[in-house]
Amino acid sequence: MSLTPGLYTQEGTQSPNQKSSGKISGQIAIDNRGTMTSSKIELPGEVKSDPAALMASLQLMPSPVPDLEIKYTKIFINNEWQTSVSGRTFPVYNPSNGEKICHVQEAEKADTDKAVQAARLAFTLGSVWRRMDASERGRLLDKLADLVERDRTILATLESVNGGKPFLQAFYVDLQGVIKTLRYFAGWADKIHGMTIPVDGDYFTFTKHEPIGVCGQIIPWNFPLLMMAWKIAPALCCGNTVVIKPAEQTPLSSLYMGALIKEAGFPPGVVNILPGYGPTAGAAIAFHMGIDKVAFTGSTEVGKLIQEAAGRSNLKRVTLELGGKSPNIIFADADLDYAVEQAHQGVFFNQGQCCTAGSRVFVEESIYDEFVRKSVERAKRRIVGNPFDPTTEQGPQIDKEQYSKILALIQSGISEGAKLECGGKALGRKGFYIEPTVFSNVKDEMRIAKEEIFGPVQQILKFKTMDEAIERANSTEYGLVAAVFTRDINKAMTVSAAMHAGTVWINCYNALNVQSPFGGFKMSGNGREMGEYGLREYSEVKTITMKIHQKNS
Repeated sequence: MSLTPGLYTQEGTQSPNQKSSGKISGQIAIDNRGTMTSSKIELPGEVKSDPAALMASLQLMPSPVPDLEIKYTKIFINNEWQTSVSGRTFPVYNPSNGEKICHVQEAEKADTDKAVQAARLAFTLGSVWRRMDASERGRLLDKLADLVERDRTILATLESVNGGKPFLQAFYVDLQGVIKTLRYFAGWADKIHGMTIPVDGDYFTFTKHEPIGVCGQIIPWNFPLLMMAWKIAPALCCGNTVVIKPAEQTPLSSLYMGALIKEAGFPPGVVNILPGYGPTAGAAIAFHMGIDKVAFTGSTEVGKLIQEAAGRSNLKRVTLELGGKSPNIIFADADLDYAVEQAHQGVFFNQGQCCTAGSRVFVEESIYDEFVRKSVERAKRRIVGNPFDPTTEQGPQIDKEQYSKILALIQSGISEGAKLECGGKALGRKGFYIEPTVFSNVKDEMRIAKEEIFGPVQQILKFKTMDEAIERANSTEYGLVAAVFTRDINKAMTVSAAMHAGTVWINCYNALNVQSPFGGFKMSGNGREMGEYGLREYSEVKTITMKIHQKNS
């Protein structure tokens, strides 16, 4: 993400001294405006302490679809479901148990060629799509949002089964974000316009914003549907056509979206979906001479390859949302308990698999020990388990490769001298589960302080002065996000101005909104997604000048 507009936590326990409040302790971080906030999950009635009564009360909450049938496993081109040219398929797994869910058709270069041909035909001058009123494009995006809302439980179940994320997070956070993104850009469709310019001489000059053409889009596995919405919504809003490749780990929800796109009434060829692998389908998109722009969310390493491919082919436009190693600076005057919880969620949300993860927590020396103690207590309370269990806060990592990488980085932290405060091991169960892990006494030169872990691992570092904190926070090749917690507005503004990052949060974390732009500095990428700024990545500005007989002001 990338990242995510909101967070979900669920403790699901009640101490003997607490009175029943009719609610389960937890946070849903999206309010009715779509902003990430702290609000409780309200459940009517009394929450009982015995498991059976608790589960009965939880029936009031949305539940995953049991034994969900996987309907869509083929390539989606020209509003049709197609088998791959090669006939090859690839397996898709459930990370909570490591078991195979199904096989999906594997798109490669030949399939990419077919998809691009369909997208180019849909973008041809005089086509249904090119002649469509801008307001009608907005209506189609709104219709798609309606269909996502209708099938929200199915899509959240797919995200949970295929991606390992807790079902309630998928339902309340991911799907909420998808719906709001589609509706936001639906509203923009007929409000993108140019201007008249009073140039010198007897000329009439104006500008117009035109779609770029065929947009290749490659999305990651950590937020499959949300990243799909972030990509296709602005592209379609501006009138482009799309060839999109979901991550090979998590293609199922994206393919389901193909069926909804067709049902919504988008013309054939406007959106084409290619499940497949990066080195084949992804590379074919990046190098394709028939693609005019490529957008990618994922690792910095792959982002470099995509930018290189764009330069070696047709110099297609590129936007990249890449990795991060984001600093979260906690001053001694901050609300300590609040800062601990925000820092916890800033690292552990979505199993730590967020590009925005605040994995370098800088804490002022005078409160360092207490902050560490409270952070360890919070991490130990974090519930790791079955993504379908409504009390689960943390599910499995996405696959064996990521699981092994995280465990190796944890070992590097131990061997390099950081103090392992809690966690640090795999959970002895089926699936790719890792204990919530906290390190203290972390030094800037350690691997865990420099490399993006993308897992449930919190590093807590100590600082003495604001200038020191700023210098160390900026001492990284990344620049995606940063945060500062303080009651002092001067400190807050000084730090936020000094951070080399595309987004800075003050006394909050992961406060993302579809209305505001998101993107990175340095090796965290280029370009912006979301908000009005995001539209600029999907349109070309054309200047038109006409000779006139006589100009009058």
